[in-house]
Amino acid sequence: MQRICVIGGSRYFGKLLVDLLRAAGHQVTVINRGSARPPAGVEHLIADRDDEAALVAALGSRTFDAVVDQVCYTPVQAAIAARAFAGRTRRYVMTSTIEVYDPGTAALPAVPTGTPVPEENVDPRAWQVAMDLPWHDEAYLEAHYAEGKRQAEAVLTRDGSFPYVSVRSAHVLGGGAQEFTGRLAHYTERIGRGEEITVHAKTLPTVFIHYEELADLLVWATTATDFTGPVNACSDGLLDVRELASVVAAQTGRTPVHRTVAAGGAASPFSFDRHYAMSNTRAKELGFVFSHVDDWLPGAVAETAAVTA
Repeated sequence: MQRICVIGGSRYFGKLLVDLLRAAGHQVTVINRGSARPPAGVEHLIADRDDEAALVAALGSRTFDAVVDQVCYTPVQAAIAARAFAGRTRRYVMTSTIEVYDPGTAALPAVPTGTPVPEENVDPRAWQVAMDLPWHDEAYLEAHYAEGKRQAEAVLTRDGSFPYVSVRSAHVLGGGAQEFTGRLAHYTERIGRGEEITVHAKTLPTVFIHYEELADLLVWATTATDFTGPVNACSDGLLDVRELASVVAAQTGRTPVHRTVAAGGAASPFSFDRHYAMSNTRAKELGFVFSHVDDWLPGAVAETAAVTA
């Protein structure tokens, strides 16, 4: 049994993460602002993670084997966490994102189209951090989501207060009630009604992960003790937006109607005109076994189509 603290963990795959940790016999503490109570048997601490004094007060004298940070979006939040949990945990896992590799949001090393992007393409040890940017402004943060994650990773990597892992998640999908982003529903609804979807003239592939697989990987990354640094989390199999639409079409019995736009134009979710599909080789070499996107995507589409019909 390990003592594990989850910051956030009240929605989406974070909720499942808490359930899985509890079911595995771990002692789980959830920290959030009180908007949602965790399940029975899980300790609940109410604090705003942006309020360092309140966070430290809520933690009291508690120590943990691991902390999973589900809601760290800025270097300021990362710095608060580094100070608050220094000396309190033997491992710190932050949920990050595929968006850190987006070449449209930063000057990154070029990767040949079709070559999955490895973790070293964004090295948090060398990434520049700017604490004085308006990270507290919601509009600024939304527009600079990828950079916020990169800088948060950099702060926690370089702090050195505890061994640190960043799990860079692919685009997360689920079915039915678990289709929490609305993006898969966008396709099932529009294709099911025979409405057009907007795609780039040259669509590039990306990677996905089912929310259950991401929760499993987070459990693995949290309870392991033999690796640190960034690790990519994505199912096997590259998929572009036209291939995604074909899977939806097979489940809905309709033919997709595409409207193309030029590179740089606005398009439907998951239509990309720039390459940053991730490689999951490091996680595999460390022992995690991934599914293939074909194993779960048709079922997720069918569940979503049933709800949106």
